Amino acid sequence: MKVISTKKAPAAIGPYSQAVQVGNLVYTSGQIPIDPAKGTFVEGGIKEQTWQSLTNVKAILEEAGTSMSNVVKTTVFMADMNDFADMNAVYAEFFSEPYPARSAVAVKTLPKGALVEIEVVAEVE
Repeated sequence: MKVISTKKAPAAIGPYSQAVQVGNLVYTSGQIPIDPAKGTFVEGGIKEQTWQSLTNVKAILEEAGTSMSNVVKTTVFMADMNDFADMNAVYAEFFSEPYPARSAVAVKTLPKGALVEIEVVAEVE
């Protein structure tokens, strides 16, 4: 197992890695909308938070030598499923066909009161 870490995404704040690579797959930890340059949440609502969460995922994947186009599975955790359409609109900016498999679920709460948290599994070619 290889640990993946970049300063272009928020540092792990607990006993976990930003991502790990096993074989040709990279598994990211869930990314919440923290701007790594500032260490704070981005301002705005679900659209801004989704954009930052996916930007953090993208930075981790690039550090691992892969990209969003190699994502095979995503999991989106949301605080409110009423935000699904707005989350989905931003999500669509980061992925193109063939789209990765995805689960999207509503949860009671997310770390630091985030509206969204996103994790992915990606292939390293």
